[in-house]
Amino acid sequence: MRPVAGGYQLTLHLDAPAAMRASLPLLAVDGKPLGVARQSPDRKTLTLVSADPSVLTARDVSLVWSGDLGKQSGKSRGITAGGPTDADWLKARRGPLLPSDPGALGKYKVDTAEYNLGDEAIDLPGLGHKSELRGKVYSPRGALGPRPLVIFLHGRHEVCYGDPTHPSDDAKPWPCPPGMKAIPSYRGYDAPAAALASNGYQVVSISANAINAWDSDAYDAGAQARAELILDHLALWRKWSTIGGGPFGTRFVGRIDLQNVGLMGHSRGGEGVARAAVLNADRGGQYGIRAVLPLAPTDFARATVPGVAMSVVLPYCDGDVSDLQGQKFYDDTRYSVDGDAAPRSTVTVLGANHNFFNTEWTPGQSVAPSNDDWFGDEKAAPCGAKYAGRLTAKEQQAVGTAYVAGFFRLQLGHETQFLAQFDGSDSRAASAGKAVVRVVSQAPIGSRRDLNHFDKALPTGAVSGKVSATVCAGVANAGVASTAQRAGTPACMATDDWASAPHWGTAWFAAMTPTTAVTKLKWTGTNGVVRVDVPAGKRDVRRFAALTFRAAPDPVGAPKTDLTVRVVDGHGRAVAVPVSEVSDALVRMPGSNDGSGLPKNLLRTVRIPVSSLKGVDLRDVRAVELRTDRVASGSAYVSDLGFSSPGLGFSAPAALLPKLSASNVTVQEGDKGTRTVDFWVRLSRPSIRPVSVYIETNGELAETVGEVARQLVFKPGQVRQKVTVPITGNTRDSYDIPFSLVLSVPHDGLLDESFGHGLVIDDDPTPTLTLGNLKIVEKTGLVNFPVKLSAPSDKYVSFSGVLENGTAVFGKDYTDANEGPAAPTIDGYVEPGKTTGDLSVKILDDKLKEPAETFTAVIRQIDGATLKVPTTLTATITDND
Repeated sequence: MRPVAGGYQLTLHLDAPAAMRASLPLLAVDGKPLGVARQSPDRKTLTLVSADPSVLTARDVSLVWSGDLGKQSGKSRGITAGGPTDADWLKARRGPLLPSDPGALGKYKVDTAEYNLGDEAIDLPGLGHKSELRGKVYSPRGALGPRPLVIFLHGRHEVCYGDPTHPSDDAKPWPCPPGMKAIPSYRGYDAPAAALASNGYQVVSISANAINAWDSDAYDAGAQARAELILDHLALWRKWSTIGGGPFGTRFVGRIDLQNVGLMGHSRGGEGVARAAVLNADRGGQYGIRAVLPLAPTDFARATVPGVAMSVVLPYCDGDVSDLQGQKFYDDTRYSVDGDAAPRSTVTVLGANHNFFNTEWTPGQSVAPSNDDWFGDEKAAPCGAKYAGRLTAKEQQAVGTAYVAGFFRLQLGHETQFLAQFDGSDSRAASAGKAVVRVVSQAPIGSRRDLNHFDKALPTGAVSGKVSATVCAGVANAGVASTAQRAGTPACMATDDWASAPHWGTAWFAAMTPTTAVTKLKWTGTNGVVRVDVPAGKRDVRRFAALTFRAAPDPVGAPKTDLTVRVVDGHGRAVAVPVSEVSDALVRMPGSNDGSGLPKNLLRTVRIPVSSLKGVDLRDVRAVELRTDRVASGSAYVSDLGFSSPGLGFSAPAALLPKLSASNVTVQEGDKGTRTVDFWVRLSRPSIRPVSVYIETNGELAETVGEVARQLVFKPGQVRQKVTVPITGNTRDSYDIPFSLVLSVPHDGLLDESFGHGLVIDDDPTPTLTLGNLKIVEKTGLVNFPVKLSAPSDKYVSFSGVLENGTAVFGKDYTDANEGPAAPTIDGYVEPGKTTGDLSVKILDDKLKEPAETFTAVIRQIDGATLKVPTTLTATITDND
């Protein structure tokens, strides 16, 4: 740790490279995460600047991961104990089989081919390095006419394997050094690709090793670069499918429908495909991206994906993105655009981990070393490798194939036999085997009637009896200083373990943006009633298939609870349905609630078929009530009440939405006081309705850059707003400070340039270093050459050189400060904020009477200050015998 401008720079040196993970690397002080660390290219050094005073008394600095919150709370995921509902989930209810299995091979034979345009074929904006253009192609043999195109993008994983011919700490991570081979992560999705291609779809799985190698320095962890890579591949296919050329000649001319495109992205690739869909819309919708499937994705910046069909797959035993942050793609998008006609869903797969969806990340199947990201083989732990509910690699891959293939066949091919797979009815694919899967669905706007989102306080009179209904959002008592709550809104949970709170944990690039608001019901009697009235004009519900809402038990309450749903018509007739009869949403998910990341507190579907509402007039439904008559006391979360039917809706690039962008700014630091710098957030065009977006400063702000976080609301016709950020100056030489203004969770707008880049330029002169000669007596021992800096600096000033014999001999009369065995070198430094420093040698004593002796120190390198090099210093040793 060392002081720098307005804070402290923590540096952690590792003996071996940090793991290549989807989660962000964080530095923690005494177990408390302080922020996202920057990794060196070799992943052995991590640095972070923080103004948190706890670093001054730190006993321990460690590497933790943004998605690995179980370990942050001191638990090992592998040894977590069983929970009170584990047995219930081992015999969980199973829905009906789908009429057709989406995982089954179709009538077409599948032809495969690969293309490789080089390891450094293209520059990617946001990365600063060149990327490969490489892919594996799966084609339906003999299929006529243009076929829908599905692009697969793998996630963040190791990029090379084997032993380098010439090992070096300075070796670039990409392209692979001589002796090493590229890990073919893009070949890891053969099964879903074959399931799609054999049913008439064109599939291309692309490689992103260069991004994985270099994205530790990317401002957004590589999301923009991944999106650009996808669009670059689509540009290739536009050429190859129209005029031909490249490696395939005319083979694909007329064979690809680029107006009917789907994207699947795994891990950080999930965030990449989400960004690609938005980026495509930002650029006018040149490709018809209509469906996006983020698989175990990251969501570091709280983006929305409006206009296109989306299904987010959440593996319950994800040991990398353990907080299941992809849940927020669904939460943030579902009401982000008024009138959005696209469907969306989440698919939670119990017993599935992060890696095994990709065979190249799976032990026994991959060409390179790989691992189970959920460590531990215990039989009792709900995610242990030997647990009865844990899926084997092949079982998990079968589930992945069924849901990836089913989603794109439904959305791109309009194969409606798969509607029930994604409508929350728990209908299942035969090929998914024993897997327990729970789907939450938002039907298209034309197929649903929203009654209450449960994100605002209920009207007076809606709540009666011994029950309270309180709107909540976010997590309290979390290990970092962030709310992710709405102003004045209580937290939904109190925990240090965000892995158990996918809806409410913070996002590291948008840490102050409020998370999903829901209503928390708490009751102490059986007479509690929460009544939602149905407005006139919306009371005829005959055309809908089901009454649905999302629900989950409170983690501090009983592991199982229950409510009654009561539907009342205009004649006062009612029908009551216990939640427990139709759903296990109010049964706690597997795990012991011990801070290990399990159970996940996920809102799940309560679905009551309208056909079961016997005895009420479905043309005149007046109210839906939630009653507490099933258990005497309890608490639960509820959200998104409405009537709906499964439907395809309409999916297309949201190119007509106004686009939100943040400007870039550069400012001189100044010598004293506080100055301001202005970002401008702009809309691409005026809107006839209000457009909102959350903004906040992000990065290593320390005390130089002020913290700003709020929601901007653009009134109709307004196209720009100013965001003022305070900058605190000083007179100390320092490093320039890059930071960002992050835009997140827009409403009725589309994110374009969602990161505004700020740079504070240090304008203080570099101090001059003065070094002096040394005169000492032989018995002195460790001594210091005079070191003087002309002014305090925020930089760590370092300098080095060699020791050269005169009449004094190295190893006999003197040695370096560390008494090195043979290397006559010398190193010095001045700590930040100081004007004197250290440049020491050790004088060796002997018993011989001898004349004065000399040696020299020749300083040849200097960093952080001005010094003419080489500079020669003379040390004179006076005999004491």
